Parts: sequence; structure tokens; C-alpha cells
Amino acid sequence: MTVHHQADTSAALLEQVNHALHSGTPLRIQGGNSKAFLGRPVEGEVLDTRSHRGIVSYDPTELVITARAGTPLRELEAALDEAGQMLTCEAPHFTDDATVGGMVAAGLSGPRRPWSGAVRDLVLGTRLITGFGKQLRFGGEVMKNVAGYDLSRLLAGSFGCLGVITEVSLKVLPKPRQCISLRLEMDSALALKKLADWGQQPIPISGASHDGRALHLRLEGGEGSVASARERLGGELLEAGYWHDLNEQRLAFFADSRPLWRLSLPNNCAPLNLPGEQLIDWGGAQRWLKSDADAEHIRQVVAAVGGHATCFTAGRCDSPFQPLAAPLLRYHRQLKAQLDPKGIFNPGRLYAEV
Repeated sequence: MTVHHQADTSAALLEQVNHALHSGTPLRIQGGNSKAFLGRPVEGEVLDTRSHRGIVSYDPTELVITARAGTPLRELEAALDEAGQMLTCEAPHFTDDATVGGMVAAGLSGPRRPWSGAVRDLVLGTRLITGFGKQLRFGGEVMKNVAGYDLSRLLAGSFGCLGVITEVSLKVLPKPRQCISLRLEMDSALALKKLADWGQQPIPISGASHDGRALHLRLEGGEGSVASARERLGGELLEAGYWHDLNEQRLAFFADSRPLWRLSLPNNCAPLNLPGEQLIDWGGAQRWLKSDADAEHIRQVVAAVGGHATCFTAGRCDSPFQPLAAPLLRYHRQLKAQLDPKGIFNPGRLYAEV
């Protein structure tokens, strides 16, 4: 295995947190800042995790990798790639500076998500600096160890509001033996109907997106199953780079100057009637929307079908994340109070009240 930069600076991070606790200074936690556009702006002293980096342990036979939070995500992925393994969640980077801690804190997953699980499903254990000025360990480094599992999973998508993630252990899997992508000309309504039908059948789909003109499918698995699915589905071969460009928001669709919204919907939801352009991902469960429509209208339409909407364009909406119902907000506040009683970690990043 390639040996990369290793540096354990957890003591310095802990000291900075304790100093902030004593002086009541809010902290703005960041790694590579590649997801800085997401959520509400945070005022505070910067706590930068990037000095605390390096792969702590990785034994490919165990299917687990442990890395410090400031480790560049590309470094971790390169180590896995060398061993023929991968993170199945396909977390987007957005910039070259994305870190492992930021990947967990943002909790964003790529096109493979409905078939292989989210970032939170891969988190086996974490180390966390809490609002009590202690570094604690949750979960474990082996799949059998489930003690404290849930707090580790809770950190996925918490955007630094519950503490400073210093280390994370992730479940990894071998890369599929065969991978091909197909493009099938059809409209989005037919594509969604076909995907619902195929979902009931043993077709090795690991990516399904509709760009407004055609359905794009990725097939992954053993050579036999991929070949027979390809024969059955037809269509033309698609450049494999499509999935990376979709995940990193590099397709022409994303260049549109209107605000970008991410709509999370029940799987078999029909096309939504909203102003603007839509791009379908996750076989229909995630839709990207480029629209000038106001936040309230978008959220009403999406809520009516049981979904929620997040604004991915900084500064366009006071509540970028879907506002919470009162009982849920109460849980969020209680959890924040338990782990960060002085409210110093990324205050207001998720919601003004947390």
C-alpha cells in the first residue's frame, strides 16, 4: 500500500475546542470547504481539520478502512482503488480538496445510492470531539461491533453541528467485475414507469438517470448478468464518464444560472409539474431542479407527494434545508443540547434554531 502523509493533530484540535468552550467562541468547522455552499452561513473562528490526516489502518481482507478526518478523499479512494475496492456510496467531491470528514459531515451520496446505500450505511465507527471538550470513540472498526453504531451514523449529514469528527472507519467493497452504461431514447414519464417495472426484476442496475431526453442506465456485476441485461434492455452504449459528471454536477444541465434544488421523493413518483428544468437521478428518488420559482412554491409541490427540497445554491434561501416540523425540531435541539450544550459547533448551519 502507498504510504501517504500522516499527521495526528487531534491534540491541537481538542485544545482549540477547549479554548472555544472556555471563551464561548463559536467554531466554523471545515475541511477542504468543498461543501461550503450548502446550508446557512456560519459566523465563527475557523477550525480546519486538514492537518489531521492519514489512513490509520486498512486491511483489504477485512473490508474496512480507517482514516483521519482531514485526509483528502481522493487519497483514500486511491488506496482503495489500488486494492480493487471502493466506497459504494460514491460521495461527490465538488473540488480536489474534499476530505473524508467532510464527506461524512455532508452525507451526500452518488448515483449508486438506491442500490448500495448511503454514506451513513458505510460508517462503522467514529472519533468525535464533543462539546464537553473530550474526544470520544463511537462504534468500532469491525462490522460485528455495533455498540454506539447509531451515534456514528447520526453524524452523517450533521454538517458539523454535533461535534468535530476526527476519525472514521468505513465499510468498503470490491469493485464490480463488469460495468457498462446504456442510453435509451424515451421521455421521463416512460422512463419512470420502466424503472418501476425493472425494480421488481433481477437486473443489475447501479445508476439510473434521465436528462430530459433519454434514460441513462449503468449496469454492474458479474459478466454474465451484465451481458444478458444489456441484451434485454437494448439501447446504445454510453460513455462511462456520464456518471462522474452527473455526480460532480458537471453536466451542461448544472451550468444553467438559475438556482439549483435537490428534490428527494418517494421512488415511484410521477414527473413533477414545476417551472424550470429537471434532471432525474437515483431511478427517480432524487430530482435536480433548475428554477427561479420561490422556495415556498417548490416545497409545497414536493411536500404534496411526500418529498422534501434542499436549495443547493448559496444565499438563495434563508432555510436551504427543508424546514422541520415542530416535533422533529424539538429532537434536533435536544440532541444538539446533549452533545454541544454551549452551542459552539457550526451554529445555525443546518437550521437557525440549532
